[in-house]
Amino acid sequence: MAQTALVVLTTLANDADARALVTALVAARLVACGTLLPGARSIYRWEGQVTEEAEVVVLLKTDASRWEALCAAVRERHPYQVPELLALPVARGLEQYLSWLTSEVVG
Repeated sequence: MAQTALVVLTTLANDADARALVTALVAARLVACGTLLPGARSIYRWEGQVTEEAEVVVLLKTDASRWEALCAAVRERHPYQVPELLALPVARGLEQYLSWLTSEVVG
């Protein structure tokens, strides 16, 4: 069976924003799970300036069929003007976990 699971990365400025976003996405069944990884430092160029910020990396687990709805929800709820949202396809995974993931977001 072809895998359609995705791990989607985003970043937020603090734990409270990350928790609020993940909670809303899980409640809406757009993601099965979100993992918060605090303590990240991001260095990037924004509006011509090199900037460094503390961030929380968030790993969202979902199905490819939920991608468009997930993008729309993140754009609506994310506090950043241009949120990071990168989807990485899952090549392999524990079948029981992938089945659970799919059942949580697809039904």
